[in-house]
Amino acid sequence: MTIGTIALIIFAAILAQVAGFALVGLHRRNKEYRELEERKGQPAAAAPEAPARPPTPAPAEDVPVWEGYREFVVQRRVMEDGAQSACSFYLVPADGQPLPPFKPGQFLTFKLQIPDPVSGEKQNVVRCYSLSDRPRPDYYRVTIKRVPAPVDRPDIPPGLSSGFFHDQVRKGMRLAVKAPSGHFHLMEQEPLPVVLVAGGIGLTPMLSIVNTMLHSGNPRELWLFYGVRNGAEHVMKQHFQELAKAHPNFHLHVCYSRPGEQDVEGVDYQRHGHVDINLLRLTLKRIRHQFYVCGPRAMMESLVPALEEWGVATKDIFYESFGPATLPRHERPKTEAAEQKVPAQAVTVTFSQSGKCILWDPDGESLLAFAEANGIEADFGCRAGSCGTCQTALESGEVEYSQEPDAEIKPGHCLLCIGTPKSDIKLEL
Repeated sequence: MTIGTIALIIFAAILAQVAGFALVGLHRRNKEYRELEERKGQPAAAAPEAPARPPTPAPAEDVPVWEGYREFVVQRRVMEDGAQSACSFYLVPADGQPLPPFKPGQFLTFKLQIPDPVSGEKQNVVRCYSLSDRPRPDYYRVTIKRVPAPVDRPDIPPGLSSGFFHDQVRKGMRLAVKAPSGHFHLMEQEPLPVVLVAGGIGLTPMLSIVNTMLHSGNPRELWLFYGVRNGAEHVMKQHFQELAKAHPNFHLHVCYSRPGEQDVEGVDYQRHGHVDINLLRLTLKRIRHQFYVCGPRAMMESLVPALEEWGVATKDIFYESFGPATLPRHERPKTEAAEQKVPAQAVTVTFSQSGKCILWDPDGESLLAFAEANGIEADFGCRAGSCGTCQTALESGEVEYSQEPDAEIKPGHCLLCIGTPKSDIKLEL
């Protein structure tokens, strides 16, 4: 064959291939056209359903506060100091439902079944412990210090409930808990700088305040003055040091009253001694602050009046005492009209079961303190009108309260811890 013949053959083959592709394409278009015509007049097919989203959990603010006691499970426990004297307990609700928020500084009320040291029979003991972390929807945390018998008073038994928590409460144990409550808490809407003063385990409500403020990015200046004996009892030392490094508005001042050999001033603590008014005056600027104070009674009795003498307004001082007794509110100076006021008529308090009728002390702190001072035992928990443990039948007379009670009071009853008599009264004690 000649070259021309070969070229014609190749050209014809290419044309045949192109024609074949064209016929296939035309066939496909005709098929699609027929299918489209067949679908005309028919309802359109429904679009596939999107997968269902899981329900959005309710915001913490929308979670209601529960009534009475609710069952919680101990998720874990963590020792927080070198002396193994302070332990944190992480509590999750047994029903798995979200937890309502609380105000930083508030506490939980526990109803514990503790064996009597003498008879061995279980007894109901109600105690209150401060929440030691910021509000979370899935767990609460309390940090409890073991209370030993006083060194100089070995006849006084160690803390019943704190010993129970340390020795008996383990992971998986169930506890009856009331919802958070208490009047000692951060005033979150205020713009003033905050000064926290804690002695010993009085640090626990301050933990909640510090964690809440710094986690939320609150720009308020925040000072923490923490007094403890030594490094062995320094609770959450690393946690606070890391917070102070990470947040320029958080100022940490730690005082050791009895530093150990391994404790280094300027590294482990800032001052040898106690937290007192002189330290606050030397450290803080002469501007208005909000003060929150929590610690042993001795510290409270000296520091709270000293703050007022320094010129801090009473409305800017918030405090809570821990231990077997509470701190009475420091009296404001009496006005001339008050000093000239005619004394009210004498009032008597009758304890029907004890058979005692006693003249009420007009300067008395509360009916609970009055009963204890006169050798009459009464159950109590928070001593702040929140847990309702001291609720007692009021057989006659009227009682007034130093603050609005948080606890629900049954008809014909009164709260001893924040109550004083308005008239002659008779209590079922």
